[in-house]
Amino acid sequence: MTAAFLTGLALGFALIVPIGAQNVFVFGQGVALGMPRALWAVLGAGLCDTLLIVLGATGASALLDSVPGLRPAMLAAGALFLAYLGIRSLRATPAAIEDQSGDWSPALTMRRTAAVSLLNPHAILDTVGVLGAAITAQAAAARPAFAAGAVSASWMWFLLLAGAATAMRRVMTKARLVWFDRVSGVILLVFAVWLAVEFVQVLR
Repeated sequence: MTAAFLTGLALGFALIVPIGAQNVFVFGQGVALGMPRALWAVLGAGLCDTLLIVLGATGASALLDSVPGLRPAMLAAGALFLAYLGIRSLRATPAAIEDQSGDWSPALTMRRTAAVSLLNPHAILDTVGVLGAAITAQAAAARPAFAAGAVSASWMWFLLLAGAATAMRRVMTKARLVWFDRVSGVILLVFAVWLAVEFVQVLR
């Protein structure tokens, strides 16, 4: 059981550590809000990943391939939402950053985190598809431990991101925060374009 847990943990880290829209968002919340507020983004991202991994383990990965039009719809929704977030970040100003902190609420942070997580087809394919297939490939007795390892990787990584981002706040002036938001916006727009290109290719 320990080996299955560690294998799931390793695969979970391998899938979640590479930079992605979800990681950029959680890190950005840590920089903008700090602890303990950023923990709401960690909670939202961790719960979404847990849900997707459980769905993958129960056979939902087959649904991604069997429902006509599901993949294009996911790609289109993801591209539009990431484009919105990217443009919003590119327009960052010191006043806008202060408004973001002032308008903060746990519910708002959870909703935004859930949208980034659940409207990101690559995250869904990784968690539901890849991890789901890996879990079902294990012996029945090892599946719970393997899934627990994969889930633990998500929670550990998001906590690490939020903690590192909070530590950076000590050296973040308002001007630096603005540029951080703008760089994050560029990264999100790159992912939006990537999804849009995949959407066009799927329709051909």
